Amino acid sequence: MSQAENERLAKMPAATDLYQIDSLLSEEELLVRDTVRRFVAERVKPQIAEHFEAGTFPQELVPEMAELGLLGMHLEGYGCAGMSAVCYGLACQELEAGDSGLRSFVSVQGSLAMYPISAFGSEEQKQRWLPGMARGEIIGCFGLTEPDYGSDAAHLTTSARRDGDVYILNGTKLWITNGSIAHVAIVWARAEDGVRGFLVERDTPGFTTSTISHKLSLRASVTSELHFADCRVPVANLLPNVRGMRGPLSCLNEARYGIAWGVNGAARTCYETALTYARERLQFQRPIASFQLVQQKLVVMVTELVKAELLALQLGRLKDSGRLHPVQISLAKRNNVREALQTAREARNILGANGITLEYPISRHMNNLESVFTYEGTDDIHTLIIGQAITGENAFA
Repeated sequence: MSQAENERLAKMPAATDLYQIDSLLSEEELLVRDTVRRFVAERVKPQIAEHFEAGTFPQELVPEMAELGLLGMHLEGYGCAGMSAVCYGLACQELEAGDSGLRSFVSVQGSLAMYPISAFGSEEQKQRWLPGMARGEIIGCFGLTEPDYGSDAAHLTTSARRDGDVYILNGTKLWITNGSIAHVAIVWARAEDGVRGFLVERDTPGFTTSTISHKLSLRASVTSELHFADCRVPVANLLPNVRGMRGPLSCLNEARYGIAWGVNGAARTCYETALTYARERLQFQRPIASFQLVQQKLVVMVTELVKAELLALQLGRLKDSGRLHPVQISLAKRNNVREALQTAREARNILGANGITLEYPISRHMNNLESVFTYEGTDDIHTLIIGQAITGENAFA
């Protein structure tokens, strides 16, 4: 290769930031990203494969994530960091570069448990719960999905009947992240005046949880069922400032926003692993990176990663400026999860048989992304949301 060619290649942008997206980030945003990236590199990646294999959640990391201000970091006051939407997105991206289970924990804690208290709770509820949740001393979960009602959440059957100064809850919630370790559950139930949200404390009589085992995905995360059998919840634990499906759906939009960022971290880890492997792996006396088909796979991966990162960044800018619409969240969640999963599959292909072991992170991310593809709105549901927005026709009916 000529000296001129070497100089030209030396000026090329980095293979992990091919579109120089770093230049679009502020100093604060870069600081948040790099801080979380360092935490993941030092504290998460060295141990997460063992937790995945054992099916355990690294709960010892919760105080450290709280110390970094990651729990409810996009909320204002009550001990929360009050960071921008873009900063929160970048944090999700770096956490999921480690494992979807860590990002899921932070997402559920901040967007699905703390957010409804912040948005719809009384002042007393905010004072009681949010500071401890921001410190990681109180863990929350979000109970909406039911055994017979996932995507069709508007027809949930968990009931809440008023009886004097309590509500009596009956029903079951399924696929609940953090459920078995949560101190408080945000539970959505059908009351006489519509769907309402309740703060159900761990020791409430009639409230029990069971952990879902034998998972092949999100193994380094706690997934549970919540059971309510004549569970008596004080009226004071009703979220007073929301009624109907607007409450849970607004929470889901907060969580979907974080997912649209987070999966880019998983995709980046898979791409970087495949790129490094392809440069080092020799076949036919040459690195496999020199073969056209391998290069083609890597090019598609990095192209989709760049597109997904730009999509997430614009989503964050829209959110920070107050112009975000739920359809835009659906578009980003659908695209970015779909492409991250495809990137993981192609990266596994490049690694061949080595790609199925926990020595490399790719199959772990691929299995996790199968769950992310489904939760917080399946790929099909987001497709129909976008379809209705652009055609004006409701395909759900």
